[in-house]
Amino acid sequence: MAPQADTPRGWSSVSASPRLSTRSPRRDGASPTEPVLPMFPGGALPPPESAARKAFIRAVALLALTASALYLTWRAVASVYLAHWWVAVPLYVLEVHSALGLALFTFSLWEVDTIPPPPPVDETTAKLAILIPTYNEGVEILLPTIAAAVAVRLPHETWVLDDGRRPWVEELATALGARYLSRPRNTHAKAGNLNHALQLIDADFIAVLDADHVPLPNLFRNTLGYFDDPRVALVQTPQDFFNLDSFEHEDADVTAALDGALDDEERIRFSEQALFYRVIAPGKNRWDAAFWCGTGAVLRVAALRDVGGVATETITEDIHTTVRLHRRGWRTVHHNEVLARGVAAATAEQYQLQRFRWGTGAMQLIRVENPLVVRGLTLSQRIAYLATLAAWFDGWRTLFYLLLPPVVLLTGAVPIRGNPLIFAGGFLTAFALQAASMYLLARGHAPPRLALVFDVIRMTPSLLATLSLVRRRPVKFRVTPKGRVSDSRLRVQAPTLLYVLLGLSGVAAVWFIATVAGWTPLRYAEPWAAYTSAVWLALNAALLMAAVRRIRSPRFAAERRASVRFKTRLEGTVDGMPCAVEDLSVTGARVVLAGHPLTHAVCRLSLAIDNLTLTLDAAVRSTRTLPTGETVHGLEFLPGQYRERAALALALLNRDLTAAAQWSAPDGSDPVLGSRAA
Repeated sequence: MAPQADTPRGWSSVSASPRLSTRSPRRDGASPTEPVLPMFPGGALPPPESAARKAFIRAVALLALTASALYLTWRAVASVYLAHWWVAVPLYVLEVHSALGLALFTFSLWEVDTIPPPPPVDETTAKLAILIPTYNEGVEILLPTIAAAVAVRLPHETWVLDDGRRPWVEELATALGARYLSRPRNTHAKAGNLNHALQLIDADFIAVLDADHVPLPNLFRNTLGYFDDPRVALVQTPQDFFNLDSFEHEDADVTAALDGALDDEERIRFSEQALFYRVIAPGKNRWDAAFWCGTGAVLRVAALRDVGGVATETITEDIHTTVRLHRRGWRTVHHNEVLARGVAAATAEQYQLQRFRWGTGAMQLIRVENPLVVRGLTLSQRIAYLATLAAWFDGWRTLFYLLLPPVVLLTGAVPIRGNPLIFAGGFLTAFALQAASMYLLARGHAPPRLALVFDVIRMTPSLLATLSLVRRRPVKFRVTPKGRVSDSRLRVQAPTLLYVLLGLSGVAAVWFIATVAGWTPLRYAEPWAAYTSAVWLALNAALLMAAVRRIRSPRFAAERRASVRFKTRLEGTVDGMPCAVEDLSVTGARVVLAGHPLTHAVCRLSLAIDNLTLTLDAAVRSTRTLPTGETVHGLEFLPGQYRERAALALALLNRDLTAAAQWSAPDGSDPVLGSRAA
């Protein structure tokens, strides 16, 4: 279905410029320094690694593995104190687990740019469709995704698959030029929703987008070239996010990023998912083991039908379906360019729910169709899947690393025997090389402090997920909440386990001090082991406190405004009075007026972006006066205004003024919008 032919209310009649101006005039007349619209750096295809860099990274990794093997051999034959086996053996097992993890990490990241990207596809005879499954997401989440999906280049249909059966979603889809589809029952959740659509649509290739993932215009253009190989079933792209202040992002450089003060490569130094999507997933191309990650993927419909559709037996239908594709001999590719952005887990609660669901789905996959033993996979594919599935058990390693120092200090047990200098030399050498190789293999996406803190944060959902492997209770598919989750900014409670471990660490520290002072009946047989454990305990306590502090931080409390807000430097008017728009979203804005405050409950906001003007009606939700005499108003856009807010979303989220202006196109054949009539 094509977009309606009427001109969107509020857009001026001047033609759009295809180039987005990134600077706005300063009110003081000085040269501009801030961006008009938010910037989302780092999404382009990374340049190929040089041969020298590859050789250096591989050499350090192999050296670390060699040092680890020598150290563990020495530990096994000379320093595991079996008299205290109940602490000595677990410690040794943890060290072996760490070394095996490094080996799998090295295997996964031996090569991260195996497949050169194909040239963009500017025209095709293939039938294309974009599928957007939705269940309970609000208009603030769905509207930008649908608008951007319709605007994707190359002729295609956009389908909104509504398991919520909501009339307003059908109205929204129709208003934006998409097709609407629902079903009588929500059997098999998202997987069932997709399978229902596959029975009804006519397409050769489909792009699947979660309801919050806004595609860039080149989603099809930059991925279809891979399908020239008739064996390719899937092209996955990285997941990236708009809300750079989310729980998953390090906050230190976010303000600088939004203000354009840093170079692109420096703006965001940590995103918890970037290690997987920008390094690990591309590394799987070498082993033909890239897998579907739920959203931002383009799939060959014939391949899906060859394996019986989307897998429904687990709650992680994406990786499960990929296993079936690989078993049937289909190839998969990870295209390392961001072609859609979504909303990351804003709070610790959302983050942990998401990780628990992913981990539980991985355990279900092990039970239902274990890629380590099923027929049809190559050895390299099995090892690649092992690396993915084994990572969910890292929570147990983290737990025991946190438990061992208190146990040693409270009981006086000695897990290690032998010369402490020899142990220190071997351990520190192996540890330093392991840390260096992990950092280099991660290509800088795993800074040690943040990586360790997130190991602790992920521990509880990982433990609960892996326990489902033996409990085998049915697990209901739960959608990660997006958008507004609370009417108040409540802090999230940290998992009880973290407080228990902190309390145990405190008790152990007091006991250690008392024992050293001679106030307890315990005497440490090997004082150096006790002092080493005390240092280890202090480091663990610091990690636990950092994890609790991040989880409890008011920065990650529930957001009042339903959609992601962005800092902007736009000029506009409110009811004809000049204003500065300081932050903006598809649901509202914060404006600053130099003159008198607004006195009406409803106002009209006009925004000037380049040579386009957009007008939206809004309710005044808050007012405060600054010491300078200026007034700051919080505005909430009135319901409806779908086409105006869609145009705003295209400009705000994709910086695509050309596509935004094409809402006035007379039919759906415009090459920019790319949609084809239903």
